[in-house]
Amino acid sequence: MPLTLPPGKRLAVSIGADFDAHSVWMGTFKSASQSHLSRGEFGALVGVPRLLDLFAAHGIRTTWCTPTHTIQTFRAQCDLILEHGHEIAAHGVYHEQITRLEPAEERRLLELQVKQHEQLLGARPRGYRSPAWDITDQTLDLLEEYGFDWDSSLMGRDFEPYHPRVVTTLDHENGNTFGPPSRLLEIPVSWYLDDFPPLENLPRSVGMQSTDVVLQRWTDQFTFAYERCPGGVFALTVHPQTIARAHHFMMLEKFLENVAGRDEVWFAPLSDIADCWSDPAAV
Repeated sequence: MPLTLPPGKRLAVSIGADFDAHSVWMGTFKSASQSHLSRGEFGALVGVPRLLDLFAAHGIRTTWCTPTHTIQTFRAQCDLILEHGHEIAAHGVYHEQITRLEPAEERRLLELQVKQHEQLLGARPRGYRSPAWDITDQTLDLLEEYGFDWDSSLMGRDFEPYHPRVVTTLDHENGNTFGPPSRLLEIPVSWYLDDFPPLENLPRSVGMQSTDVVLQRWTDQFTFAYERCPGGVFALTVHPQTIARAHHFMMLEKFLENVAGRDEVWFAPLSDIADCWSDPAAV
C-alpha cells in the first residue's frame, strides 16, 4: 500500500546518515587501529558539518542513525545535528554485531541504548536501524516491546514500506514458514543504496569503486522509484566518514541536484515518512 504523502508529492526521499564514527571499527570490525579510528574522527569533525551544510542548502531534513557510543564521544556534533532540525534514531550502542549476541545481551544493549538516548538527548528514539543491517529472531519483538515505531534494517521490498515477518522455520524440502507480521513499519534499505560497501577501503575487502558507476546506480534506482512507484520511499544511506571525502562528496552533490530538481519529491526524516503510513494492518 502506498504512503499518503503531502499534497503534490509522489515520492518520499530519505538521505539518511549512519553516524558510526569510531564504533563501526570497534564493533563490527573489532579494530582498535588508530588509523581506523581516525577515519571515524574525520566523519565527525569534517563529515558532519559538510553534510549539514549540503542538506541545509537543499532544505533537506533527514534521519541520522547513531550509536550511543558516537553520541557520547562526539556530543557536540550530535547536538549540531539536532540544532539543524534532523532526527537521531537508534543504531546500537557500539555498532555491535547483533546476530552474534546471546538473547539476554541483545536485550540488555537495546534497553541500554534507549536509556542513553533519553539521558543524553532527552527523548526516546522512535526508530531503529540495526548495525550491519541484520537482526535475530527476537529483534522485532524486542523493538515492539521497547516502544519503537519503525525499523530500517531489512530488504523485503525496495521502495515500499511494509510490516516485516520473521522466518520461523527453515525447511529445505517443504518450504519455509513465516511468523505473523510485526506491528513495526519497515522502511527498507538496500546495499545498492549504501555508500560504505562500494566506496570505503575496508579491512577485508577494498571497495573504492568509481564514483561514476555508483552515481549511475543511485540515479537509476531513484528514477525507477520516481517514475514507477508513486507513494513510495527511496532511502539512501550515507556515512559521514565515507561520503564526505572530496570525490564522494562531489558525487553526492550531483545526485542531490538531480533529485531536488524533481518537483514532486518530498525529503523527510524517517519518522515523518513512517507517519504517512495509513494501513498498519497491511502486509
